[in-house]
Formats: sequence, structure tokens, C-alpha cells
Amino acid sequence: MHIEIINTGTELLLGNVQNTHGAWLGRELFRLGLRVARQITIPDGAVIESTLGESVRRSDVVIVTGGLGPTSDDITREATAAVLGCELIEDEAALRSLENFFAIRKKVMAPTNRKQAQAPVGADVLPNGNGTAPGIYVPPRLNPVRPCAIFLLPGPPRELYPMFHAEVEPRLRALAGVAADRGMLELKFTGVGESDFHQAIDDKLAAIEGMEYGYCARISEVDLRLIGSAAAVAQGRAVAVAAFGGYLISEDGNSLESVVIGMLRKAHLTLATAESCTGGLVASRLTDVPGASEVFTHGFVTYANRAKSEQLGVKESDLQQHGAVSEEVARQMAEGALRVTAVDVAVSVTGIAGPTGGTPEKPVGTAWLALARKGHDTVTEKVFHLRDRNGFKKAVSQSVLDLIRRHIATDT
Repeated sequence: MHIEIINTGTELLLGNVQNTHGAWLGRELFRLGLRVARQITIPDGAVIESTLGESVRRSDVVIVTGGLGPTSDDITREATAAVLGCELIEDEAALRSLENFFAIRKKVMAPTNRKQAQAPVGADVLPNGNGTAPGIYVPPRLNPVRPCAIFLLPGPPRELYPMFHAEVEPRLRALAGVAADRGMLELKFTGVGESDFHQAIDDKLAAIEGMEYGYCARISEVDLRLIGSAAAVAQGRAVAVAAFGGYLISEDGNSLESVVIGMLRKAHLTLATAESCTGGLVASRLTDVPGASEVFTHGFVTYANRAKSEQLGVKESDLQQHGAVSEEVARQMAEGALRVTAVDVAVSVTGIAGPTGGTPEKPVGTAWLALARKGHDTVTEKVFHLRDRNGFKKAVSQSVLDLIRRHIATDT
């Protein structure tokens, strides 16, 4: 099934509003086993008619977002009627719903709102329980150009998303003959490069009949997507886990920070962080997770040597002798954080983000990590991530979080 998405709105092209519809719709359609063949973002105005006219000539389904409001530049209905060569008529049920919307709020409905009750002759009006603009569904049989279904959906996400699930998804399932969601599993791995990952398992995955697979590489992370029958997906998972089980973060789409918070909660452990080169990014990622306050108590950003000494008790002599980026200093940072906070686990990181500050012995991209825990020997690790500053911070924060993950996994 050839599906195209047309996102309308001048604000999307000016950059004033981020276009999230394409990604969201892509995921929802993929869940149904359907794919987006093309996505187009266009401004408000006459271009809607020409763009829609082009899309219906090559598509089985076209989904249009935006342009259904009461203002003069909301002309998606008019453009659709022009492409279909039909009239717009006022839908009585839609008009009553509009009037009721304003009456409940004790507001007078401006006459311009009546246009939102219009729809092409023969089209279905899709109720909108979260706004004033109803959606519109044009069945393939009404399209004189080719048997292409057209869905017109409101722009605001809080209106579009519920409407998609309630009104669009059932119709798409019927059009495509999709009885149930297609089986999909997403495995997240960290600490292994995409090329190594691909080389080790690609041939084995390709040999599994009836399964589709794909990779998505991010900074210090590789996602493996498996699609197919339950048996095929299980076989693909077994191949990946056999090769890289120790690098597996999650298989439910959860981020590394979410996994770490969950593991700390399950193990009844509290955590503190002591950061230098990452500037608090590790703490920020952890506190992005709902419920982090149950396990995360303190976050130190000791960027300067003086801060390392005053807040964490790092010896000035070791800072002078070994430098801030060293195993000795990382160890003392973690142990200092453990001591002054009385948590169960403390992690630290110190490194050289660049572009300056590196030496032949400690080049830009070098970082030392440490993990201290009550009743355990302190663990230290040296990592190397040669990237720009932002990329370095993200990669190093990933290494720190993975150090926590591996430590708790091994201990339990």
C-alpha cells in the first residue's frame, strides 16, 4: 500500500513549530505493517491543491494534517473538494457538535467557525472530541482520479492522535486487510560499533525466512529492529543475544537511563554522580526518567580542580601529580561522593572534551570513569570517544550509565 503524508502549515517551514507528525504517523503505520512512501511539508495556501492532486495520482492512501481550522488560510477542505471535482456541503451533525463545543464553554461561536462543519459530498466526517475541527475521510470510491483514500486530520497533536486511533486506524486496517499489529521487536545495544554488529550477525539474520530486520545507529548505541512472525522474531533475537547479549540494554524500547533507574529501584540502591567533563549530563539524563527521585539523591558538577578538592576531597597532590583526567582522580571523585552523600553507589567521570587540552599521553576524547559502592572495591574504566564536544559528552554519559548497568547486572 502506497501511503503519502502531506503536512500543511507555513509555521512548519519557518521553523517556528517542530513537525512531529511524520515521525509519529510513521511509527503508528509501521505498527500496522504499513509504510510511508513519501512525506511532504508544504505552506498554507494554494499549493495544497496542487500537492494533493499529485499525491492522489500515485497513492493508495493520502493523509493530510492541518488546514481544517476557521481562518482564511485553512483551505484543506476546499483544496480536497477541488481535486475531487465535487462540492462542499455543511454536515448537520458536525455543526451541532461545533455549536455544543462553544455552548459548554459559554462562548459565542463566530460565523467563520461554520466552515469547519463542511465536507466533500459523500465523505465521512470524523468527530473531534478534543477540538473544534472535525476530520474528514474520503473513501477510494469517491475519488475520480484513482481509488485513493484521503484522510484530512487536524494539526494539533492532542486532536490528531486520538482521532487517528479512533477513526483512521480502523479504516486503514479494513483497506489494507490488517487484522492485528505486525510483530516487531526493538533491541537496544550499547558499547558495540555498528559495523562490528552488522558484520557479526547480518548473514544469520538474512537467512531467517519471513523476517525483516534493520539497524539504527546513534551515539554509542545500535538499535536492531526485527519484524515478522513470532517464531521468526524469536529466532532473530536469539541470534543477536548470542553474539552481543552483554551489550543489550533493553528490548522494549526503553532508554539506557530508564533501564538504570529501574535496576536501581529493583535492587533498592541509591545513587549519586560526580561529573566533570560531562557537566551534569549524566544526572540530567537520569532525572529525565519519571520516578528517578526514588533512587537518585545527589549530583555534583566539579568542573574545576578546586571543586573536586573542596566538594569531593580529591587530594591536591594527586591532581598535580596525575592531572584531573586520571584514574586516581576519578577514583577519589567517586569515593568522595559516596562518602559525603551516604548513598549506596556513586559514579564519577573526568575527561578531555576538546578541541584543546589534549596531550600525546592523554589525547582529546580520553575519559576516566569510576564506580564506588559500599562493601565493594571501586571499579575504574578508561574510555575514548573522539567527537565534537556535544558528541563527546553524550558518548561519555552513555559509558557512565552503562558502567552502572553492568555493575548492577553482575551483582544480581
